[in-house]
Amino acid sequence: MEKMEKIIAKSLENSVSAKQNFVSNQQRDLIRLVNWILETFERGGKLFLFGNGGSAADAQHLAAEFVNRFMIDRAPLPALALTTDSSILTSIGNDFSFDDIFVKQIQALGKKEDLALGISTSGNSPNVLKAIETAAAMGMKTAALTGGSGGHLLKIADLTLNVATDVTAHIQETHLWIEHMLCWLVDEELQRRSEG
Repeated sequence: MEKMEKIIAKSLENSVSAKQNFVSNQQRDLIRLVNWILETFERGGKLFLFGNGGSAADAQHLAAEFVNRFMIDRAPLPALALTTDSSILTSIGNDFSFDDIFVKQIQALGKKEDLALGISTSGNSPNVLKAIETAAAMGMKTAALTGGSGGHLLKIADLTLNVATDVTAHIQETHLWIEHMLCWLVDEELQRRSEG
């Protein structure tokens, strides 16, 4: 029991620390991404979200919050997770390469008014990197959520929100918090504008 309590306390401390460090270093970048998302929606663009494993789940979670609602009832917002269509994912993976599963969807559905947001705890997922490069080549703004040193995504995305810890669990916990902040701040700003 005592060992479990120590693990819980240490995990909580490290998780909170990861979030605090992120805010200390990148609060302005978080706000910048909120503004990019607002600008994307205002110009008729879509938010594309993608990642692997837990990051795929994050992409789907974030898309659901925008399309449905977060905490404020408002009109649906155009966000799309590229991780959900098993027929598309498996046909591209089988016929071409798993590295192309997001690229081909961006090529098929994307336009320069859109925003591509890739999620990768390492910052080195080949399919996320290729999708960000493709989106940039199509004229889209690109952003990424990463962890650790930021990996290659730090070098190629227009804007990277990086959780500078090597503990994957704490990176993912902070990513989820960032994603909720994106929803909350976008909603608050939309509401402010509608009332103003």
